[in-house]
Amino acid sequence: MPRLFSYGTLRILRVQRDLFGRELVSEPDALVGYARTQVEITDPAVLALSGERFHPAVIRTGDPHDRVGGTVFTLSDAQLARADAYEVDEYERVAVTLASGRGAWLYVLAD
Repeated sequence: MPRLFSYGTLRILRVQRDLFGRELVSEPDALVGYARTQVEITDPAVLALSGERFHPAVIRTGDPHDRVGGTVFTLSDAQLARADAYEVDEYERVAVTLASGRGAWLYVLAD
């Protein structure tokens, strides 16, 4: 089952309930070599669900001193597809290794 690292709105319980039909089990972890930024959301469905006009985003810096805390979810393939549909075009999904050494998917700010 795929893992997904979240540092933003997927950690909001109402978003989880709407997207996945339940609250997800999570574990804390961190992303090393990335920094936080923001992206303005204009998609009406995503705005309605999250209730937030600006969503967090991360960019790769490569600096080992940069660290973003977050949460790891273990999802089914169907749940990962729902997360993909929720994320707007400003994000892309990439594979990363977390501070714990676990592999996970991550939504980063697209180039």
